[in-house]
Amino acid sequence: MHDLHLVACVKAKAPEARIARDLYISPWFAKARRYVERQGAPWMILSAQHGLVDPEEVLEPYDLTLRDLDAAERARWGSRVAHQLRDLCGDPIPPVVFLAGLPYRAALTPHLPRYRVPMYGLGIGEQLAWLDRNTA
Repeated sequence: MHDLHLVACVKAKAPEARIARDLYISPWFAKARRYVERQGAPWMILSAQHGLVDPEEVLEPYDLTLRDLDAAERARWGSRVAHQLRDLCGDPIPPVVFLAGLPYRAALTPHLPRYRVPMYGLGIGEQLAWLDRNTA
């Protein structure tokens, strides 16, 4: 049984509505998606606009990041996503694996009993290389 992987959304999006796993079009997202899919791990997308998103959910493109929100709004976002996780997985929330930057993690980790950040401290280029190494 794999831990639930949470993959952050990215700014680069297709210009039209698509299922969420195909909406985000950056190289980083494509590699993160490939990484979790090759493991057979369950995964969800962390969206600044929508909270927790099923990869099969159809979304319109949007232009919001957690960096656009103030501290109180990010805290409310984290609480909302924690509620979505409890609804999806039960309580307590099972361990999660973050493929997400600090704004997403900082808003959500106060609500999680256990989590891992396998690319902690890596810059974007290092993350891309890590994803390549660990997907092969």
